[in-house]
Amino acid sequence: MSQDDTKSPKHCAQKGVNIEKLSKKLVFAFSTFFLSFLSLILLVWLILHPSKPRFSLQEVGITQLNLSAGSHLLNSSIQLTLLCTNPNKKVGVYFDELQVYASYKGQQITSHTRLPPFYQGHEETNLLTASLAGTGLPVTSSFGYEVGRDQTTTGKLVLSVKADGRLRWKVGTWVSGRYRFNVNCVSILDFGATIPSGPLISKQGSRCSATI
Repeated sequence: MSQDDTKSPKHCAQKGVNIEKLSKKLVFAFSTFFLSFLSLILLVWLILHPSKPRFSLQEVGITQLNLSAGSHLLNSSIQLTLLCTNPNKKVGVYFDELQVYASYKGQQITSHTRLPPFYQGHEETNLLTASLAGTGLPVTSSFGYEVGRDQTTTGKLVLSVKADGRLRWKVGTWVSGRYRFNVNCVSILDFGATIPSGPLISKQGSRCSATI
């Protein structure tokens, strides 16, 4: 065996040190790139600072709100139109989930109705319509009394329309993770001659509060 082919322990150790240094350099380069990428995303996010979507309740119609005879089970039917606006000039919004329901004095009076997912572009506005219904929903024993008292004292029914879901922000080709949001709208409807078995309609637009 020639002297050139024989590798001393010192020579092998030297090579081992070089491999270790190379690994450290690769890890450092990858970490630097990753942190720079995250910093860029954060910088863009802070500059654009997306505003949350705006909702307003355009129209509400109650076509049924009756207790089943001799029970505390409610049957309801409500039609509504929501206006949804993306106020951002450079940020789009993906609405991945959106479900709506109605409540009266803290009691849910319709089942959840799920709306189809959609994308909303920059400063875009969409009209969302939903048919809410409840069949045999349990309510408190005082429900009928509360509705009757509102009819005789104020002549108005205060209805809450609530929505919740998940959204994603879109900036250029970058899309964020999902954020949960909640919307609360209030509509005031005038009573007719009787507790509503026929339509009660409110066409007065009302601003909704949204939280993300």
